[in-house]
Formats: sequence, structure tokens, C-alpha cells
Amino acid sequence: MSYEKDPRVDHYIDALPPWQQDICWQVRDLVHAADPAVEETIKRTVQPYFVLQGNICALLAAKDHVNVFLYDGGITPDPHNIITGGHGNKTGRMISYYEGEPLHEDALVEMFRAIIANNRAGGWRKIKAGQ
Repeated sequence: MSYEKDPRVDHYIDALPPWQQDICWQVRDLVHAADPAVEETIKRTVQPYFVLQGNICALLAAKDHVNVFLYDGGITPDPHNIITGGHGNKTGRMISYYEGEPLHEDALVEMFRAIIANNRAGGWRKIKAGQ
């Protein structure tokens, strides 16, 4: 897959242990597969973010897992039950991946596409306000 990479995101991922690198590269490829217009950036000094008319997700490697933070205001359906935390969070939720756990790629791309569609519709705050 070909997309424009932010070298700062490469730097963040390259510094991780190999198993965390694999997860981050997979997530990176999947968010770009969801929409070729997705852009990469760094926010909060070092954290990789993927954006398109608003935040889609961010990566944060922890000691024993990788968090994928989803910026959806908790409104994106999760029919495949991939969300692992933040169910009551008003701004976003997360998926934690541990070493050896497979990514449910189709479900993740589906979720990214839904978040992108919500961003294009004005963002989750606007959508929630209209509900």
C-alpha cells in the first residue's frame, strides 16, 4: 500500500519492540486503507495521530500492549466487539492489543470508515448534539 508517511511516525514506531512495531504498522496500513486521504501527524509531542477532517485514531505503545485510541465520541457501532476500553467515555474509546493477539482487520477498517464518515458529517460532537 502506498501512502504519504510522516517520518515522525516512522521514528515513533521504529523505536518500539518488534511485536509492537508489527501492530502499529498494521494499524497504520488499515487506517490508510479505510480512506486514501487520511493524513499522519504527531500530537502531544510524540503520539502518532491519523486524521481526516478530524481525529480518527492515535497510537500509544505501553509496556505490555499497544492502545489504539478511537476518536468517535462513543457513537460508532462495534458489532464485532473489538473495543476493549472507554465504553463510557464521552470523547473516544480504545482497543488494546497485546503481544500475539491478532488484529480483527475487517472490523477495524469498518470502524475507521465509520469514524471518517462521521468526521465528514461534521464530527461526533455535531452528530451527538443532533440526536
